[in-house]
Amino acid sequence: MGSLTPSRADQGLGAGYHSPQVDVAVRLNTNESPYPPPRAWVEALAEAVTGIDFHRYPDRGATALRAGLAELHGVRPEQVFAANGSNEVLQILLLAYGGPGRTAAVFEPTYALHSHIARLTGTAVVTGRRSPEFTVDLGEVGRVLAGHAPAVTFLCSPNNPTGRADPPEVVAEVLDLAPGLVVVDEAYGQFAPWSAVGLVGDDLGLAVVRTYSKTWSMAAARLGYLVGPAPLVAELEARALPYHLDAVKQAAGCLALRFRAEMEARVTAVAAERDRLAAALDRLAVQTWSSDANFILFRPLSRPAAEVWQGLLERSVLVRDCSSWPGLAGCLRVTVGTPDEDDAFLTALEEVL
Repeated sequence: MGSLTPSRADQGLGAGYHSPQVDVAVRLNTNESPYPPPRAWVEALAEAVTGIDFHRYPDRGATALRAGLAELHGVRPEQVFAANGSNEVLQILLLAYGGPGRTAAVFEPTYALHSHIARLTGTAVVTGRRSPEFTVDLGEVGRVLAGHAPAVTFLCSPNNPTGRADPPEVVAEVLDLAPGLVVVDEAYGQFAPWSAVGLVGDDLGLAVVRTYSKTWSMAAARLGYLVGPAPLVAELEARALPYHLDAVKQAAGCLALRFRAEMEARVTAVAAERDRLAAALDRLAVQTWSSDANFILFRPLSRPAAEVWQGLLERSVLVRDCSSWPGLAGCLRVTVGTPDEDDAFLTALEEVL
């Protein structure tokens, strides 16, 4: 009988990346949009599904979707690559530019899946540290990049789970320092004051990753994309599985672009609610950090984070426990919800504290 022992390029993979999914009244742990997409989009998608030839394979090149995203961002379709969520985009990118003998650089605390997916692809991970305020320390970036010459350098802007967006001058400096590809993960980019997409060009080693999950209110669809140099996109296409993006998903992504005004209105509403939530948290016994995203990182000052998390759960409110993540001892993260959800969270938090 053959062995069922898995092969791992890195034995520190652990149990994977998971968010608790439990039955609660208020779920604020996964940074989803608190609002559904427009009803008109749902109806348009239902109609589009009736016209799909399900006995045929989908458009392998996702031609219409890539054209729509290219128009949205002012780039060419050959500079856009789409996949099953931004995580698959990252996986295929690391299959192309990472792997055994190559290194990816991350700056903690940051999005855990950058390191996790790198290790899944056999890519070594080198870690730098952010400043005490969780901003990118360019001196630390220079030290890490000069010492390890990573093939891929990750930035997350706004950074998950800390919330701050990297300013343009920081991204420009990292691009100057990096010996390889720079990947800016903009999963929450619509909330930020600027986007690195405007820097993308075929002669620059920069790729920007986006998702439909957050501001487009399409987490269930699992659709993400990358904007980058056309030669890089061609390399990703060569490594993606054939027909990896199904026809329903392509239709959903195309149709969503018709509702850009509604998406931007949701972003405005969530940002305003985030500011209200931040002001309310500032009146409680917690430390908070400024956020350019749809979540807020906070550290309870009067009780351990695990006790606060459990106390909230007992009151049917679920937030993310980040206290075991690098550099985030004692921290929790709350997604901005509806005003009613946030009020329930604040009431529960005040009781627990």
